[in-house]
Amino acid sequence: MELFIATTLGLLLGSFLNVVILRIPKDETVVFGSSHCVACGNELKPWHNIPVLSWMFLKGKCAFCEVKISAQYPIIELVSAFIFFILALKYGVSFPILLVGLSFLMLLALSMIDFKYKMVPDSLNLLAMLFAIFGAWSISGVLINFQNALLFAGGFTLLRFALSYLLTSSAQRNAKKTITPWTKNYHTYPFIEAMGEGDIMVAATMGALLGLKLTLVAIFLSALLALPVMLILNRQHKEPQTVPFVPFLALATFVVYIYDSPILAYLEANY
Repeated sequence: MELFIATTLGLLLGSFLNVVILRIPKDETVVFGSSHCVACGNELKPWHNIPVLSWMFLKGKCAFCEVKISAQYPIIELVSAFIFFILALKYGVSFPILLVGLSFLMLLALSMIDFKYKMVPDSLNLLAMLFAIFGAWSISGVLINFQNALLFAGGFTLLRFALSYLLTSSAQRNAKKTITPWTKNYHTYPFIEAMGEGDIMVAATMGALLGLKLTLVAIFLSALLALPVMLILNRQHKEPQTVPFVPFLALATFVVYIYDSPILAYLEANY
């Protein structure tokens, strides 16, 4: 019964998450204004908003204008249900796990927005971090989560400045080779940011959810997941391509959170 409740809640929250993913990048409110077709503008009926089932019964088309509805909607709903199902299966149903689940849903929304728009909204990032920090079973646990969040936020901030400095310095040295009397008083090199500020807050969320050792594992895993995608994209395009990193951080965080015990056992046995 608990698994059914958790899965159903995940489906319902996933339906709302689609609204968040659609409206937040457009700077629209997610609280007011009923759901409507983005093509024809008609307000959807309650039976048009049943998670997954409505999309299937409508055959992936709007009931009014028959414009194709993106498969993103049922996919997000199913992924949200899966997240809550797995969390409930492993940890049971409790208020802290509800907050942890909400944190992962915020990471899911951030992943989709980063993938589609290459932006990481601060509002969702803050919510993900807060849900992660308070997703503990005691006051001391909340304080430890907060400490770990600060640790990784600070660590990623220092890493960002260091890498940005090295990349910008390299660009500056290359630019000096092409300086002419006309450009000697101007900066002919760009300032290169190694990572976005959004990644720093995601790292804080990871720290709160996983702790020190497991967060380092998740960061390493996210790099492994992103590497083949980067190689494929750069082979297909002549210009260097940037890859949204939040989806890989979020996926790695969830995998490590679920398999925390065997990963910690392996680390303790080998290091």
